[in-house]
Order: sequence, then C-alpha cells, then structure tokens
Amino acid sequence: MRDGPERQLDLNLLVALDALLEEESVTGAAARLHVSAPAMSRTLGRIRTVLGDPVLVRAGRQLVPTPRAVELRPGVRALVHQARALLVPEPVTDPARLTREFTVQATEMVLHGLAPRLVRAVVRQAPGVTLRFMPEALEGTPALREGRLDLEIGVIGHPDPETRVEPLGRTRLLAAVRAGHPLARRKTVTARAFAAADHVGVSRQGRIRGPVDEELAGLGLRRRVVAVVPGWNAALFLCRESDLVCLTPAGAPSHHLELLGLHTFEVPLELPPVALGMAWHPRNDADPAHGWLRDQVRQSWRTDSFSG
Repeated sequence: MRDGPERQLDLNLLVALDALLEEESVTGAAARLHVSAPAMSRTLGRIRTVLGDPVLVRAGRQLVPTPRAVELRPGVRALVHQARALLVPEPVTDPARLTREFTVQATEMVLHGLAPRLVRAVVRQAPGVTLRFMPEALEGTPALREGRLDLEIGVIGHPDPETRVEPLGRTRLLAAVRAGHPLARRKTVTARAFAAADHVGVSRQGRIRGPVDEELAGLGLRRRVVAVVPGWNAALFLCRESDLVCLTPAGAPSHHLELLGLHTFEVPLELPPVALGMAWHPRNDADPAHGWLRDQVRQSWRTDSFSG
C-alpha cells in the first residue's frame, strides 16, 4: 500500500521538527527558521499527521514534548547535522591531512620544468598525496570525462565541451643540435641553412609535416625530416648522437641540455607561440583537494621557465 501525500518524505519537516524540539516553541522555531508563526504552526500540524503523535502539547503557557518527541530528539538532531554536512561546502582542505592519489597527464615539454617544483610542494605540504603522471597517450580521449585523469597539463587540444581549461602561459620553440654540429658554429642561422639541415620531428601521431614546414614553404624552402619520434626526450638524445636538428621548448632546463652536450639557437622562422594550460572536468570544480592541487600547479608554474 502506497503512502498518502501526508506520509511522503519531506526533509524540510525534519529541519522544522529539529527546531521545534529544541525551542519547544512554535514562535521560537519560526524565528529560528525565518518563517512566520502561522506557517510554523501549519508545519507542526503536518508533522503531527506524519508521526501520528502530537509532538508538543500545551502545559500552561508553554509547550512540552511528548514521550515520542523526547525519544526522537537525538535522532532528528543527528540526521539534520548529517544533512547539513553533506550540503554545506567542505572547508578548505588541510594538505597535511590529505590522503589522495591524483592522476596527471603532462606533456614532456613542461614535465621537466614543472614536475620538480610541483613534487617538492607536495612532499612539503601533503605527505599523504601521490602524483601519478601518465603518458600523453590519453590526450584526445574522454579520460577527463570518464575520471581516468584528474588533471591535464600542457597543450590542450580539443577538450570536451564541458571541460574547464585555464591558460597557464605560452612558450616558443628553439632549435637544438649537438655542440659539434655545423650550425652550432654559426653566429646567425638563416632560414636557408636551417632548411638545408636534416631534421628529427616530434609527433605522437607520427606526423611529418607541421608549422615549421608551412613557414618554410612560404619562403620557397623545404626541409628533410629523417625521423619522427613521439617525445621530446627521444628527439634530444637522437640529436646528441647525430647531425639532426630538433626543436625544444624555450626554457627547458638548461642543465638537461648541457648534460646532453646540446647547443640551442633561435629558429629563423615566424613560428606561432605554443599555448600551455591545464584542464579538468567540472565534477572537480568544488572539490577542495582538487582545488588545492590546481593551486599548487599555478604556484609551481613560472612563465619565465617556459618562455626562455
């Protein structure tokens, strides 16, 4: 048998019952909930109908709870507190007490510059947090929407419509060659000399042509791409062992290039800057822990580290 309308669940009745049992006064409960006394009196009538108990009865000029009301008081109080805890935004997370694993996708071009500072911040502030950096293979997939990624950092290509994207900065690209490369001995590298050298491309999709080739074509020039590799590190190591030219983000850690014995120079082309940012799914907008992580990314990011 279905409950009638008067027995359907109404959480507002719990809040009103909690106020009535604490105040033991229709007027006091009305003032506490910012409603009129007649409205609270009607609510008390509904509560009496639902419970099948008068709840509050008059004793002289006062109202006193019935035995059933006294029995209900602690349970009602606890339920109202739990409901408010669920609906009221959580306080700012204390990182020192946070236990969480965040899955982050970061492109190689920013991982070397950003990860050391971000990891140091996590170690210092939140010993219970683990950062799990994932390969760029998830880029272009619904990983953020599906919850497989918490945050994406780098070149944000074609995000889902609901994805939140926050710009972090821009970087330009430099050319890198081994120290003994013929171009390393030039004070100025022309577009013609740049195009005449053999190149290694970087593309996760294996693409041979890109913005560099479009700019060269506009000058009536063409380069030879000997190899295409999926990541920046592989390209830099390949340049160290050959006479190939590769591109590297300006501001890549100088000690990394020095250890590899690489020389960098300005690309003699008008290449557009590379926009970098972070992206997340809106389900995490109000999550204090995720908000803390985004703050750490912002604070760890230094524009000059990626602009050269």
